[in-house]
Amino acid sequence: QVHLAESGGGLVQAGDSLRLDCAASGRTFVMYTMAWFRQARGKGREFVAAISWSSGTTAYADSVKGRFTISRDNAKNTLYLQMNSLKPEDTAVYSCAATKGVLPRTVGLYDSWGQGTRVTVSS
Repeated sequence: QVHLAESGGGLVQAGDSLRLDCAASGRTFVMYTMAWFRQARGKGREFVAAISWSSGTTAYADSVKGRFTISRDNAKNTLYLQMNSLKPEDTAVYSCAATKGVLPRTVGLYDSWGQGTRVTVSS
């Protein structure tokens, strides 16, 4: 299994930027597709972005496309989410996840999850 731990969340104002990190340990990080999901208060977990193990393919939710960038450093066993032009509607707990699948967008297809890091964007 892969153990995941997110960091980098915080309280920011609309228009600001944040970079979230997800440190992985355990089974090989290189061979897993990695993704970011978010869950706002009172709502279900929502797909944000995913990246293949080789970094050759990425996928983004329409709501974040052009503002967020997912990347990974396999040598450091770390996943990143660069978030620019943040909006109040981006407020949520952000979690990283891992799967052997090929860039799935469905929550139930991911096998390992981190504890999440909270992002709050004020007006």
